[in-house]
Amino acid sequence: MPFGYLITVSAVAIGALCALAPVRRPQPLQRLSYYFGLVANEVPFAAFFYMLFLPTLLAFAEGDIHSAGGWAIVGIAAATTLGLVVIARRGIGDRARIDRAMDEGLGAGWRATLDADLATGLRRRPPLARVLFLPVLRRRSDVRRVPNLAYGDAGRRNLLDVYHQRSCPQGAPVLIHMHGGTYSGGHKNSQSLPLLCRLASRGWVCVSANYRLQPQSRHPDHLIDLKKVIAWAREHAHDYGADPATLFVAGSSAGGHMAALAALTPNDPAYQPGFEEADTTVTGAVYLNGWYGDYFGQGPESSPLGHLNADAPPFLVAHGDLDPLVPVAEARDFADRLRRASANPVVYAELRGGNHAFDLYHSFRFEAVVDAIEAFTAWVRSKDGTPRPAAEARPRGEF
Repeated sequence: MPFGYLITVSAVAIGALCALAPVRRPQPLQRLSYYFGLVANEVPFAAFFYMLFLPTLLAFAEGDIHSAGGWAIVGIAAATTLGLVVIARRGIGDRARIDRAMDEGLGAGWRATLDADLATGLRRRPPLARVLFLPVLRRRSDVRRVPNLAYGDAGRRNLLDVYHQRSCPQGAPVLIHMHGGTYSGGHKNSQSLPLLCRLASRGWVCVSANYRLQPQSRHPDHLIDLKKVIAWAREHAHDYGADPATLFVAGSSAGGHMAALAALTPNDPAYQPGFEEADTTVTGAVYLNGWYGDYFGQGPESSPLGHLNADAPPFLVAHGDLDPLVPVAEARDFADRLRRASANPVVYAELRGGNHAFDLYHSFRFEAVVDAIEAFTAWVRSKDGTPRPAAEARPRGEF
């Protein structure tokens, strides 16, 4: 029995099973299901190539497939491959589903309303080599990362990174992203890096920030930190070529919860102690695989649902329908209630088979989401009459 081959194939098989049918209860198994299913679900091609195809070739080359047990493992690998095909088809198909969500949220003719300059270069084809073989490679040679800039007095939890195009085009819009981690973990150099690097390569100035964590900090401490980041960007982002008059907030999981709260509570002095006069309004919000409820039972004021209003900025919400940590019904409910309350558009994209942290990798699914975010922000900027950065460069060829 080739035990090394068995362990590798079993890991992928369990991951594929958890991706296809995630466990939701009890909570310990739910967490295990999430971690096992994440890679198989979001990067099935890499899982197949590196953990099934190459190990199977090696097992045959070394003569390990010489028994009934060896052939049984090959059978498991074949069955797992079929599961990965199903998973991959769902991810590829999300582009069409996202397109329909954009039409529903912005109107069927929304592309025709885009400013001509902003519409130029909106990408429709994913970087195939990167998606297939190097989905964790998230940096770009034309993007500079300026790390660990202080925006508050909480040490490393009040540091941020700036991503900008090396040529520093002037008049660039700003995107601020907050990481997830149930408000108790995570860091700024982790989630949505494909999004930050793409937009930075297109002339944006992107900010990714740490924030204070529980149990030492509680709501509204995290929200106050994000408001400080917005105030920091309004004061300092021009040093990197930005015009922070156009500023979007985004976040993943807990970071999405925080971004939505910030978007829905602009200039609220209760969340700006000591910097009440700072402008914390935002142009739009992007809510990825978010949490939508109360903050650990602190009441409705700690949830975005407690702050819905007619003046809410445009929102783009994306959530996986097989998210094992946050049920998709909560995302649907948030989008429906926000649409009823807000005078601005709400794009709700439901990703078929999407896991909770679908924004970690270059995948067909997340590349389609990034395309939609770029198009959504172009639509919002076109409606606002926001000028295009004077020196915004064309995107370079994708790896």
